[in-house]
Amino acid sequence: MMEARIITDRQQWNDFVASSPCCNITQSYEWGELLPYLGDTSLYVGVVDDAGNLCAAMLILVISAPLLRQPYFYAPRGPVIDDPASPALTVLLNFVKAQARKYHAFMLKIEPSVEDGNEAWLTELKRQGFRTNPYFSHIRHEWVLDIRPDEKPLLSGMKEKWRYNIRLAGRKGITIRRGESDADFDAFYRIYETTSERDSFGIHPKVFYREVLRSFSKNDHAALFLAEYEGKIIAGTIVLWLGRWSWYMYGASSNEHRERMPNHLLQWTGMQWAKSKGCWYYNFRGIPEILEEGQELWGVYLFKRGFGGYPLRSLETHDLVYQPLIYTAYRRLLDVKRWRDERQQKLRVAAQTVGERAR
Repeated sequence: MMEARIITDRQQWNDFVASSPCCNITQSYEWGELLPYLGDTSLYVGVVDDAGNLCAAMLILVISAPLLRQPYFYAPRGPVIDDPASPALTVLLNFVKAQARKYHAFMLKIEPSVEDGNEAWLTELKRQGFRTNPYFSHIRHEWVLDIRPDEKPLLSGMKEKWRYNIRLAGRKGITIRRGESDADFDAFYRIYETTSERDSFGIHPKVFYREVLRSFSKNDHAALFLAEYEGKIIAGTIVLWLGRWSWYMYGASSNEHRERMPNHLLQWTGMQWAKSKGCWYYNFRGIPEILEEGQELWGVYLFKRGFGGYPLRSLETHDLVYQPLIYTAYRRLLDVKRWRDERQQKLRVAAQTVGERAR
């Protein structure tokens, strides 16, 4: 016997997610509690057996589609279930469909934490009525490092220049410490704003990142690491962990003293901290979809690749449609957005090329 319900037991939820092959920080109980700070709502839907044990879970974000102003359900790196062919998935999806009627959601969007090409998942999702969507919300391509080896083999797996830069940072006067105070966080966010302007990416309001640290720090599942030079904070990272996985979530660097390589030492510090928590993997997160020079995130990819590791591509986005007419309008808007984004990217690349030639 299986029953789907809203789960309110934080420990039960997190223990299940952490132990699953589909473990991801964006399916943790704490992640759902961040949504009010972004104007969204969350639902913790789980399936329990007759002994009360969880056998499937899905953190759902209730999001309003831009322009359409219609809500839809989104499961970032969900659902969490070991076997997609289990009856628990059908029980879960039937319950979610009933919730969708209450919220007037026009679809359920899922992006499972499952490797691309997984035939068992693809077969079952098709049987359940899902359709693929080429437009992802959570970037599919990530860079992962296995941090189980000891320190010496970990370092030997890096590019020689990266090992040199880690040592160089210390020789050049860079020190790393945990950020603990409000002043530390404020300094990190100021630098994060500088980074977003320099590298042209959007960031959330300050309160969101403060809440990330507050929520996940309760059981030391979050760390803010700060790089200082002569007593001044010049860079920082936020690292989270759950189960066997850790994630380099956010990174900030000022425009000053970058030649002292604080970011290399910060990453090494984050890896060591994750190892101390029993993690097996350090996820650097997003890299370009196509690994070719000139692609967006190419420079970020080169930095991450230098630490060793491998690319990991997740299963493509799948949508379960509840209201076809609204969904059709939604997909058309996504087509327009993709065209506009690609055009802007081409213009940025062209401007960068012109600038390099001018120099």
